[in-house]
Order: sequence, then C-alpha cells, then structure tokens
Amino acid sequence: MMNLYDTVTARIIAELEKGAAPWVKPWRVDASADQNYVSKKAYRGINRLLLGMSSMAQGFTSPHWATYKQWQENGAQVQSGQHGTNIVFFKPIAGKENAETGETEAGYCVIRGYTVFNATQTNLPIPATVTPEVQFNPIPACEQFIIRTGAQVTHGGDAAFYMPSMDRIQLPNKPAFDGAQSYYATAFHELTHWTGAKHRLDRNLSAGRFGNPAYAFEELVAEIGSAFLCQDHGIQGELRHAGYIEHWLKACREDSKAIFKAAALSQKAADYLLGLDASQEQIAA
Repeated sequence: MMNLYDTVTARIIAELEKGAAPWVKPWRVDASADQNYVSKKAYRGINRLLLGMSSMAQGFTSPHWATYKQWQENGAQVQSGQHGTNIVFFKPIAGKENAETGETEAGYCVIRGYTVFNATQTNLPIPATVTPEVQFNPIPACEQFIIRTGAQVTHGGDAAFYMPSMDRIQLPNKPAFDGAQSYYATAFHELTHWTGAKHRLDRNLSAGRFGNPAYAFEELVAEIGSAFLCQDHGIQGELRHAGYIEHWLKACREDSKAIFKAAALSQKAADYLLGLDASQEQIAA
C-alpha cells in the first residue's frame, strides 16, 4: 500500500509525464518590492534576488535604489564609506540585415553591470513603507508549524529565498500572495531549503550554483518537500510543484533516479521539520 509521501511523489511524476504547466509566481508585487527610485519600476529577474539578499545582509529598510549619479541628480548624497550593490542590465540589440542574403540576423542582448545604492545609504529621510490593505486569512496550524521550527523568517520585497550565510528565510508580505495556501506552499519550500544547512541535515547547499545540476537537485528537493508538507497540513490547490520541478529536471537528466533520490531527501526534511513541531508542541503542553 502506498503511503502519503509515495502518493504525492507518484502524482508529481504523472504531472511531469503528461507535461506540467510553467510555474507561476504565486504573489503580486507590492510597495515593499525593490524598485528604482527614479523610474519607480520594480526590479526583475536576478536583480530581485541580488537586491533582496543585499537588504537582508545589510539591514536596509527601504525598497528604493538608484545609481550614485541618480541620487545626486535627485538631490541626495550617498553617505561616505557606503558600498554599492552590483546589479545587471540586459540591453537588447536588434539584428542587422545581411546585405548578401537580405535576411535579418537574429538579435542578441548585451549585459552591463551597474552599481546601485539603497536609500538607507543616503542622507534622505526614509519614509515607512505603505503596503495595501489586503485581506489575508492565516491558517493557524500552518502558522504554528512555522513558528515552532524556530526558523528566522522576514517579510517584504518581491522575492522568496533562503540565505544560508544568515540562516534566514525571506518571503514577500503575506497579503501579496494569491492566497494563504500559496503563501504556506512557498514558506514550506524555503523551510525545506532551511533544513539543508550544515548544522541540520547538511545537504551541502554551498555546492549549488544557479543552473547547475547541484542547484537544480536542491530545488527539486525543496519543491517535493513543500508538496509533502502541504499534504501534511491539508492544503489543497494547484500543483505548482510539478510545473516548477519540470523546469529543473532538465538540468538533472544525467541521473534518471534524481526524482526518487530527491523524494527521499524531501521526506527526511519533512520529517525533520515535523519533528521540530512535535517537540515544541510537547514543551508547550
């Protein structure tokens, strides 16, 4: 007889085999998202992670960023001794017409590096970030579960990630999510990453870099772990896990047993987190 975890894993495999839909970010951008001070546009892609991690590491309290020159042009001055954060900008270059064939060649992108400074690093007064009043209905059992793990979780911005160097989880504000279930599924994903720290289950998180097989495999572990924990807490809804996993499995094709190995590690991570929850519940009793 298949147990709960086997059932979830089989469901994920079935979704992958029939072609899962692409992963969709389950939250909206709110006023706390990192944005350029001048254009007011929120940063996207890798820059969201770069700026989010910089804010977490250095304790920045403002979502506003700009280059040194942009701050000067807007009447602000970067304080002495402050170090900027490096981000990237992809400038599209249109393809040129081939004089011999008359065909237009494929375009390409040129990557450029920029250094930006947070408003906290300038002499500007920092206004409180105002987030829209959106109803969020917490699920008490999930809230208590997260609290009892003892993980440090901070909210704000437009990215979700676990930062090993600070042993901390960053999540967008709760009302920014499409619903409570999407919030908890994302939180469970990052909590699974959190279990991989050396002083916990030691999955050697430092070995993975974006796009390589080690990184892909850890993402696989985190998404299956989230699926397991969602099942444990009775969270229903879209199987966003399958769509997310499908993307990363492409980088793990060298190991046909990757999903089974990941499922075993995911179960170990889920058991670890559930064990923390149980032990704290006993202490409270």
